[in-house]
Amino acid sequence: MMTTSIGFHFESLVHADPLQEFIIAILMFVYLMSIVYGCRFTYNIMKRRGFENGVAVYYNRKIIHIFGAGVLTLLFPIFFTAVTIPLILVTVIILALYIPHYRHKELYWFQVRDNAYEVNFAIAWGVAIAISWIFLGSPIYGVITASFMAFGDAVTGIVRNAVFKRRTKHWIGNIAMLLVCLPIGFFYAGTAGLAAAVVASIAEHFEFNPIDDNILITVTAFITLVILRGV
Repeated sequence: MMTTSIGFHFESLVHADPLQEFIIAILMFVYLMSIVYGCRFTYNIMKRRGFENGVAVYYNRKIIHIFGAGVLTLLFPIFFTAVTIPLILVTVIILALYIPHYRHKELYWFQVRDNAYEVNFAIAWGVAIAISWIFLGSPIYGVITASFMAFGDAVTGIVRNAVFKRRTKHWIGNIAMLLVCLPIGFFYAGTAGLAAAVVASIAEHFEFNPIDDNILITVTAFITLVILRGV
């Protein structure tokens, strides 16, 4: 069961060992960039095997979801004692993702010009973590919602891409997401987590440009957890 208290938690801004945790943040950034740039190889492999460009790009986005954002989401509450350095880290990541779009020099193996939703992902991650830790005194709400995005939303794309070979919002992806999110939600938050998993898996089906599924997953899951906290 999650134990939190609503209010401004100043202690969430102060790290126990700032230097050590800053070094960890740098290592995490290097790890994430290795996943991002390593996906050039998976892109080339898929292209050689006849995958359409959009399909290869979409698979790579989901690889980065899982092995980049997902892994870091699970690790950050273990290695960080406060939220300040993680927020600096995610700000750097947001800029690293946005600048190629701004310069119209997208990283072709996972970015597309008319869809900067990976930037929204990073923003949603940072906002969820910040609100969770600063105003609720625990990172756990942010961890849950970010895990739904990183692992659950990734599975939707993999399943839909495998079945339809294109980006689509078919409900088969939402069913796959639910199967992934249910155990995550239950592990971290019990019954409240199960409810949040259901809500997030439904919310993923919709997007209202520029509000995409990353934002909808985060907002709906977070609100559900807050309402049902202590269940």
